[in-house]
Amino acid sequence: MQIATRRQKTHRRKWRLLFRLTIGMGILGALGLLVIFGIAYALGPPPMELSQSTTIYSSDGEVINEQHQGQEREWTELDDISPHVVDAFIAVEDRKFFDHHGFDYTRIGGAILTNIQSMSMSQGASTITQQYARNLFLNHDKTWDRKIREALYALRLEWHVPKDDILEGYVNTINFGHGAYGIEQAAQMYFNTAASELNAAQSALLAGLPRGPSYYSPYVYPDRAEDRQQMILDMMHEQGALDSPEYEEALDDNLTYETAEEETLETTAPYFQDTVERELVDRYDLDPDVLEAGGLHIYTTIDPGMQESTERYVEAELPKDDPLQGAAVSVDPTTGDVKAMVGGKNYSESPFNRAVDAHRPPGSVFKPFLYYAALENGFTAATPLKSEPTSFPNPHGDDSYEPGNFADMYANDFITLAQAMAYSDNIYAVKTNAFQEPESLVETAKAAGIESPLSANLSLALGTSEVNVLELTKAYSPFANGGEQVDHRLVERVEDHEGNVLLETEPEKQQVFEPELAYITTDLMKLMFDPSMNDYAAVTGHSIAHLLQRPAAGKSGSTPSDSWMVGFTPELVTGVWVGYDDNTALDHGEHGQIAKRIWVNALESGLDGHLKQDFSTPEGVEEVDIDLDTGLLADDACGPSYTVSFLEETAPEEYCVENLDDEEAEEGAREERKNKESEKLMDKLKRWFGNDEAEL
Repeated sequence: MQIATRRQKTHRRKWRLLFRLTIGMGILGALGLLVIFGIAYALGPPPMELSQSTTIYSSDGEVINEQHQGQEREWTELDDISPHVVDAFIAVEDRKFFDHHGFDYTRIGGAILTNIQSMSMSQGASTITQQYARNLFLNHDKTWDRKIREALYALRLEWHVPKDDILEGYVNTINFGHGAYGIEQAAQMYFNTAASELNAAQSALLAGLPRGPSYYSPYVYPDRAEDRQQMILDMMHEQGALDSPEYEEALDDNLTYETAEEETLETTAPYFQDTVERELVDRYDLDPDVLEAGGLHIYTTIDPGMQESTERYVEAELPKDDPLQGAAVSVDPTTGDVKAMVGGKNYSESPFNRAVDAHRPPGSVFKPFLYYAALENGFTAATPLKSEPTSFPNPHGDDSYEPGNFADMYANDFITLAQAMAYSDNIYAVKTNAFQEPESLVETAKAAGIESPLSANLSLALGTSEVNVLELTKAYSPFANGGEQVDHRLVERVEDHEGNVLLETEPEKQQVFEPELAYITTDLMKLMFDPSMNDYAAVTGHSIAHLLQRPAAGKSGSTPSDSWMVGFTPELVTGVWVGYDDNTALDHGEHGQIAKRIWVNALESGLDGHLKQDFSTPEGVEEVDIDLDTGLLADDACGPSYTVSFLEETAPEEYCVENLDDEEAEEGAREERKNKESEKLMDKLKRWFGNDEAEL
């Protein structure tokens, strides 16, 4: 009994101690808040200075865009702003705005709980006052220190500035996207109307933009913008800002948007600038408030000369009276720096960036990855396979895969890997893929820098998995630079308005290919511009070979709906895509050469004045003359030949002249090679389809 009593006393003492600690902490907290409130009151109203202009620079320090803020805004008094605008922002951003003193503690509690669970600061609960304070407060470091000082700024606003003035400042300083800062600019740009004339539907649309000006842009993502608009209209109705008839009328309002013609859309490289802003937030985790408030100096990798020439040739080659679209990217293969980017033929008509956001099958442009993998697996430039109509059977089913060559042109004979690259022979490519492990091509392409999902199937040799222009262009860099994968880079550094560096980047690269095999693959890609290779088919670059004024390598490709050209010199990789947004089939007779012409003209013009460099031959590689007809060592007695590279001691040992006088023996040898090839192919196909993940 005494033991139980002692336990009860101990239990009561613990509870009394806990109670006293709680009371003590509460008193300390209250005193702390009183001190903070006192400081905020004593400091008086904060300086109502607006952010400075954000300036974007090219790689040579030239200003390519200045997003005016501060004095450049068109300030509109609250009485001259439609009441629907106020109602929409109150509904979606801060429904307790007129009741709180700067902070919504319920939302803050929920956000804190979420952040603790995720161990991050991903969730916010900013009131309109806090957001306005953020626009005025020019230090945008993403730290707790900045957030605390920003909170103090918000308290000073609440203590000393009327609510209507806070609201007025807020709607005049926020970013509505596409260079529109403040409600008046947004109303004029999106709807060609004054802020005072905005109706409920228009106001709800605009109120949805500041949370993600790029993500919810009605020009780029109209479905997202209108879904958010309807959500805000629902909230306005629920909160009594719209009665039922007004709500129904707003829902039925079919919004039309003015063509975006503001100054920032006419500056250098608008598609590139959009991508820069997105990457600063998504890739480098820069606080979006930094971009919204302005005052930054953003130093980019863009080359104004290359950008201008690329834009000029895209515009010149794409027909104006046709919805045919195009995209082009140029990358420095030694650093990954993006030097030019065009995402369409007219940004003001279509800001959708096809260089980054469109994923399309690359066709034969994917073959260099295939042939690099083949070289790793024992192929050489002279490895013979037969080019003829071929049905690739599935040992475990009735389906078969029957690729074809362009215009149904086949050698109906053995050709070398070098010829297959020059003519873009599809049969040779699929056979090569079949002779390797299913994952071999996937691993090679990913090592080069392809990030999009790839399917390890036979048809991947012909580029059936979708990629975007930027990733495919940068993935050619290892061929140009001796085997190093480079990550693309758009931004060199970002400084705040005081010159403090917020972000600084360095080129990211790693050795992924053997330099010797990377060079040999490059050497093979040079053959597409060599007319002396013409045989049963013309080399694929014959139409533009005369325009090249410097050593270059590349590969063209096509699908029924896409036309591609990716190629490079030692100092620049350029990729071009042409097609319709809705996958309409191309007329390859009319459109088939457009991508090649854009590529060669943009490349040559962009490098005008640069030294004409050739690719450096690494040790362990030798150049050998190969007979065009037999694929053996060339001799003047045989006929046309071409020069191609091999690893030392891997070139053919037999000369073409040894078979000149014995046609019957040569025919027998060809038949024996064909039978061996068929036997090996069937063995490999059984291994392919024995893998559960492989598919046609």
